[in-house]
Amino acid sequence: MTVLKKTDLVPPFWLPGGHLQTIYPALLRKITDVNYIRERILTPDDDFLDLDWSFSKTKSGKLVILSHGLEGDSNRQYVLGMVRLLNKNGYDCLAWNFRSCGGEMNQTSRFYHSGATDDLDHVVSYAAGRGYQEINLIGFSLGGNLTLKYLGETERHLNPLIKKGIVFSVPMDLKACSLAIIKRENRVYMQRFMNTLLPKVSQKAKLFPDHINMEKGSLVKTLYDFDDIYTAPLHGFDSADHYYESCSSMFFVQNISIPTLIVNAMNDPIVPVRSLPLDLVISLSNVQLELSRYGGHCGFRPSRVFNAVYWSEKRALNFLQSENL
Repeated sequence: MTVLKKTDLVPPFWLPGGHLQTIYPALLRKITDVNYIRERILTPDDDFLDLDWSFSKTKSGKLVILSHGLEGDSNRQYVLGMVRLLNKNGYDCLAWNFRSCGGEMNQTSRFYHSGATDDLDHVVSYAAGRGYQEINLIGFSLGGNLTLKYLGETERHLNPLIKKGIVFSVPMDLKACSLAIIKRENRVYMQRFMNTLLPKVSQKAKLFPDHINMEKGSLVKTLYDFDDIYTAPLHGFDSADHYYESCSSMFFVQNISIPTLIVNAMNDPIVPVRSLPLDLVISLSNVQLELSRYGGHCGFRPSRVFNAVYWSEKRALNFLQSENL
């Protein structure tokens, strides 16, 4: 399988560089015509997950499950844009919200993390019971890593209804990306994440004071610190490094058995292209990696937008509808 180092994505001339191609869609793209129906399901550990369904007018029996990024939710523009296009083309969509991301704090001491595939598996199992003939998975950023890890876990019997996987802007090497976001030019992204992560931990600490020590909060200066002090111990890892080593999807992709598309931009400021396991992916028969010269992180706005559709959404639909990898 070849790595496609070029795609047909051409960004607007007025959005030069990966930062603007990341920030513009995140802040200024508005999608108001997706209508979700929310459903709450319980988890085996007495917590809950909020699922947002959006149904196609055409009953094709096909479902796409979408996993958002770090501190995102089902209402992020990259999720909504994808849902809208897929609905118009006969796919029902289920955009699930990670624990603590659906607008209400979850009930257990744990949150979510880049490798929490037990929750994704619970969502898949629940959706499979709704009578669908085909299920596909799409993930963005952290949700992309989660999706790839899930598809490649050898100890898990993958539901035969799952036919394809698609991920965008995926941090396959979690440590490399955690260190990249510390750079001065990326601090705006890290600060945005920290502005919501730290208040969540503070709120959680009041509910579970024996599990979370907020006195260490002053030591958290970076996302790496946050993962080392909070994410890792809350989820059974010894340290941030142990967490990254255990959950980075680059250690799982070689076991993926269904057609899977990975799309990353070469100018992604959060996921350096050098962090991607290019040599490994080239050798895989079921995984295709496309490197776009442009797109930023979860951006992918084309120079000309037809019917409000972004390039990444068209690419995902094309891959889902294609008979070949």
